Amino acid sequence: MKKYLTIIIVLILTLLLVSGCENNEAGRQQKITIAEQYGLAYAPVQLIKELKFLEEANPNLEVEWKQLSNTTSIRESMLAGEVDIAFMAIPPFLIARDKGMEWKIISGLSESPLGLMTNRGDINSLADFKADAKIALPQPGSIQHILLSMAAEREFGEVDRFDEQLLTMSHPDAMNALLAGREVSAHFASAPYLFLESKEEGIKKILSGREAFGGDFTFIIGVSTEEFYEQQPKNYAYFLNALEKAIEFIDGQPEEIAEILADNYNLSQTEMLEYLNWPGMTFTSEIKGLNKFIDFMAAESYLEANNYQYSELVFEKNLAGSENISKEEAVQNEE
Repeated sequence: MKKYLTIIIVLILTLLLVSGCENNEAGRQQKITIAEQYGLAYAPVQLIKELKFLEEANPNLEVEWKQLSNTTSIRESMLAGEVDIAFMAIPPFLIARDKGMEWKIISGLSESPLGLMTNRGDINSLADFKADAKIALPQPGSIQHILLSMAAEREFGEVDRFDEQLLTMSHPDAMNALLAGREVSAHFASAPYLFLESKEEGIKKILSGREAFGGDFTFIIGVSTEEFYEQQPKNYAYFLNALEKAIEFIDGQPEEIAEILADNYNLSQTEMLEYLNWPGMTFTSEIKGLNKFIDFMAAESYLEANNYQYSELVFEKNLAGSENISKEEAVQNEE
């Protein structure tokens, strides 16, 4: 009799354990955590948050937003299972992927003007930078750093020419230092800081991101872990649909978007609309420049590998499949 009671108790405990696991898994499936960063290039993400596109798609879905400042904190949060989806530039994504981070690109998000701005009257080109002229940018390995290295390699044949002059600073801090005329002689700025600085007397642009790269490129991409992609396909799909909706909304109704998002960026509606329509400010799921970044970064030892396949870097179920990347790059990546 005792033997049968023991078996029954074990069966009950097993059922309770399985039920608990299933409930935990179901709860996890009802939550999505997104890392956000500040900047005009992230406007579609802000729109998803403000208009609650995800909650509209699934009222039972709990959406959590985390404010993270750089790729390092994003990577650590994803490794800890605290973030499902985040946004960043292509170079830091590639560096982390090259070091074994199991994440891929969901979609492109935006193209954006970038510019190396200076407050020095005696600096009119890269050649005018002396050793004491400090350049502020987000961090080593950032897209600003890689673009500056590209320009230095092209003009001087020295990829690391300015590395000893770099200061790691957030964009707001770098802009304040530049405008105050202290600490830094230049700031490799993104929107809206680039736009704000360009309106200040005594501040000028000596290099654009497009000039440094030698053409157009995607500034910000969306990324996620392979674990999230495989284990939460419904939430992945919810987010992709919300992102597509946000990008289409911005393209079609910029005046309304300016009204919705102006306060988020501490701008007037007029300023917000002006910046959304600034030449080179584009919101799109297309991914441009991926191969060129890989080729340069591998050649200059920012990456160890240089033969990445498209399927290793971009999820299959992105907004438009392989059409999200340019046809030329898609072919090259599959060779």
